[in-house]
Amino acid sequence: MTPERFAKLQRALDRRQPDLTVFLDSVNKAQNLTSIVRTADSVGIQRLHATDAGDAMRLHHMIAGAAKHWVAITLHRSTRVGLAALRNEGWRIIAAHGGGTRDFREVDYTQKVAVVVGAESIGLSDAARAAADDEIAIPMQGIGSSLNVSVAVGVILLEAQRQRLAAGIYEKARLTPEERERTLFEWSYPDIAERCRQQGRPYPTLTADGRLASNPLIDVSTVSQ
Repeated sequence: MTPERFAKLQRALDRRQPDLTVFLDSVNKAQNLTSIVRTADSVGIQRLHATDAGDAMRLHHMIAGAAKHWVAITLHRSTRVGLAALRNEGWRIIAAHGGGTRDFREVDYTQKVAVVVGAESIGLSDAARAAADDEIAIPMQGIGSSLNVSVAVGVILLEAQRQRLAAGIYEKARLTPEERERTLFEWSYPDIAERCRQQGRPYPTLTADGRLASNPLIDVSTVSQ
């Protein structure tokens, strides 16, 4: 871990948006999952939510490429249960689909917003639409009635980023000190973090330039960054 790399990780963490997320309603194609995770990272999303659509979602760590390390994914046993949990935490639920009644640009994405998208073949589930506070669509000028789900997520999240940049929201660190410290260690030393979790040990302290101040694990020198 170089000081320059450590500083880059800290800058990215300080632009994380803990009150913006995407809920994947049984999205099941590997290429769509990969693209959505990468886009989420690019706009500073800290965590995605999803229903487990089978092997594709369970294996997301192997298909998400480089971005897998930067965006957490919480799996829920059903859309109804997952969205109910988000609502209890104060999230505004925005369902995105071709039949939505509002232009996606009319939504205030500076609020605590969860955008819900469905699989291309079946669209949003009844549970997702029933839980939504609003239903949005991306206006189409051609023959097709909708975009690929990963492209649609990108369009919507870039609008959310535009609004948040204009409002100055990216200018101030948003994560709690505890989450920032934990995430910074996991980003900096993922292998050591995994071993600490397996052994039930706290993460070691990091120095100001990103080095390990101490390490309780044996043979930590074999873990390279």
